[in-house]
Amino acid sequence: MIFLVDASVYVFRAWHSVLPDMRDRDGNPAHAVFGFARFLGDLIERVRPTYMAVAFDQRRAGSYRNRIYPPYKANRERAPADLAQQFEHCRELCRRLGLAVFVDPDYEADDIIGTLAAQMRTQGVRSAFITRDKDLAQLMRDGDLFWDYGAREQFGYHDIERHFGVAPERFADYLALTGDEVDNIPGVPGIGHRTAACLMRSFSSLDELYGDLARVAHLKLRGAGTLGARLSEHRESVYLARRLTRIACDLYARGRRSRAQAPPAGHAGALGAVRPARLRTVPASPGRTAGAPAGRLRRAAALDGALCGHRP
Repeated sequence: MIFLVDASVYVFRAWHSVLPDMRDRDGNPAHAVFGFARFLGDLIERVRPTYMAVAFDQRRAGSYRNRIYPPYKANRERAPADLAQQFEHCRELCRRLGLAVFVDPDYEADDIIGTLAAQMRTQGVRSAFITRDKDLAQLMRDGDLFWDYGAREQFGYHDIERHFGVAPERFADYLALTGDEVDNIPGVPGIGHRTAACLMRSFSSLDELYGDLARVAHLKLRGAGTLGARLSEHRESVYLARRLTRIACDLYARGRRSRAQAPPAGHAGALGAVRPARLRTVPASPGRTAGAPAGRLRRAAALDGALCGHRP
């Protein structure tokens, strides 16, 4: 199994939750780096992964989704300068630990993770998605794991529908119907999560739904009689939204390399790109298997021998 880490959400969580009184030797805030290092160390110590990759977002104007829909995420404020700096330090931390770090100026971490998962699946390797982002549920297949690290529950493939109300294969269509205020994606007015989930349980896809809108009136839904007309009215925006909500799992086919920032020499393909999860740059203690102890990873962020002299 490969552990695919959606890093940005955990950097943000650390930035918001860890006391902001940690500074590096130059006086810059370092609490997000420390919190992310603590998360990463705990994860590696707990699961001892054979394969692991860490994907970061790199938000830039003119990205793939912004070209499709310019208002995409336009409602979000830019990250403060000190947080942007800490993001770079978190990427550097991963590189120094020998982890495969992926970032792409045109695509999001979701797309990188989706592409890696698809590639690994062709080689018989299942994926564990380490994330707090429900959008990644659409990547789940039998044998995969969806895990918000730190939360109690881990979800397998069949748990996704029980938890979210919709199967992974229909998740992008479901999100296109509801829209997403956080990402500024339009949906169908009046269609919430329950209605969208019911529609995606009754139809296998948006194409099937729009191919038989008359059947919507017979569903056991409040306002079903007028729902078909509303869906028809917003058809164009729904299909636009699906282009935004669907994770791209073919970046290499699109000519992207998603810039693995520390690719191991002499390796090819996804397995080669992620094999550094064995942490070759961090020697194991005598008598222990390869994989850095959590305490050592914490010290990598907390002591001046690692990135930039973070200290509590």
